[in-house]
Amino acid sequence: MKAGLLWKKCICLTAGLFAACLLSGCGRAGERTENAMELIQSFDYQGALAELDAAEEGGENVRLVQRARGIAYMGLTQYDEAVRCFQEALGASSGLVQNVDFDLNYYLAAAYAKSGDYAKAEETYNAILALRSKEADAYFLRGNARMNLSRYDDAKADFDRAISMRPEDYDMLIEIYEILEHFGQQETGKEYLQTALSSGGKSMDNYVIGRIYYYLGEYERAYLALEQAKDKGGESSCLYLGRAYEATGDYNYAANVYNSYLSSHDGSAELYNQLGLCEIARGDYQKALEAFQAGMQLEDNSILQTLSFNEAVAYEYLGEYEQAAALMNNYLKNYPDDEQARRECEFLSTR
Repeated sequence: MKAGLLWKKCICLTAGLFAACLLSGCGRAGERTENAMELIQSFDYQGALAELDAAEEGGENVRLVQRARGIAYMGLTQYDEAVRCFQEALGASSGLVQNVDFDLNYYLAAAYAKSGDYAKAEETYNAILALRSKEADAYFLRGNARMNLSRYDDAKADFDRAISMRPEDYDMLIEIYEILEHFGQQETGKEYLQTALSSGGKSMDNYVIGRIYYYLGEYERAYLALEQAKDKGGESSCLYLGRAYEATGDYNYAANVYNSYLSSHDGSAELYNQLGLCEIARGDYQKALEAFQAGMQLEDNSILQTLSFNEAVAYEYLGEYEQAAALMNNYLKNYPDDEQARRECEFLSTR
């Protein structure tokens, strides 16, 4: 679960794709490499790898080619291959440390974490911090890796450092809470949230307040604040608002929140997914299936894996076990490291 967070954070850190490389003198990406990155953004990882083979044959920048290959292999959950590519890209350095080297190390650490090698991930963040001691993201991500290594005190020290460097980065603060909650350290996470709420920085508005109350379990306060923040947070405000109502057991109003937003805005995969989960809670499995499938139709879908899994589950709830099993088998071909799906597939084979 939290290895996925490392990967997500890494993507955010390098969202400019080639900007860091160009600024640091790594050289321009060739046309084939740029095409491959566009294919990766549309989740066509196999197509990207084919394009990168052509890029290599055409003599395009080897570091950028290997970087893109590593990202594509990450998408295919082939983490050992991803590690190899990122290491080869790092090994092709001229010896002068450039921005692209930090970019590659973040990806390398994420690949280690996704493969379950958190010790190697920690070592990689150590290397980043040895050269850039003010990298708040590296402290945050190293803390995540250390939590997976059951070194809670060291992890907390990293989280403390990251928060001290970016005290009003409430998105990071909430991610830290989610990590701590996942590892049974929920009370420590709540202490962070309470401290932030008490300090009330300049950027703390109703959107931030509502989200913090949500994680503190104060759902009525959460939805009162989020109702006032609809225009500020947009899709995210709607998502948290609906979840707050769900947490109080008001699935009808939560569904209305999601449907109202989706009827007047561009489609949102996350909202369709949450609507589907809400419909399952209400016992309307057909509407749940329709919501998941609507989300799957959207382009540039970053949660296609989640929606694909939930589509199969909806068919299971509908009693269509053969269809559910077929979809779950197909899902495992694309995401073979999902143990929950594997167990679900074994269960469906008995029905």
